[in-house]
Amino acid sequence: MIGRLNHVAIAVRDLAAASALYRDTMGAAVSAPLAQPAHGVTVVFIELPNTKIELLEPLGEGSPIARFLERNPDGGMHHICYEVEDILAARDRLKAGGARVLGDGEPKIGAHGKPVLFLHPKDFNGTLIELEQV
Repeated sequence: MIGRLNHVAIAVRDLAAASALYRDTMGAAVSAPLAQPAHGVTVVFIELPNTKIELLEPLGEGSPIARFLERNPDGGMHHICYEVEDILAARDRLKAGGARVLGDGEPKIGAHGKPVLFLHPKDFNGTLIELEQV
């Protein structure tokens, strides 16, 4: 059911500083910042030969990333994202297997303009999982 690793997301307090670290120190290609108000984040993507790193900065007071950074002041890995062919079929299979889909269970449009869902970290060894339809 799951396909390729799409990205690993890292929560950061200062998106500009984190972007500069990857761009200037590590020599990586870094996208322009993209505000995602529906998700409460601003993101940039670090392009790697085999996947991407997504840097997440809180956008607004109710941002889930702001809450994450309260518990993890230095930032850190927030979630991993896997690709799926059919997000609704994946959701239904996972729910039938006992996995909890966060939110209202309906896909939302993510930073790549594709449908995404998040799965409860307690169901996946303490790791928040994002599914993105390809």
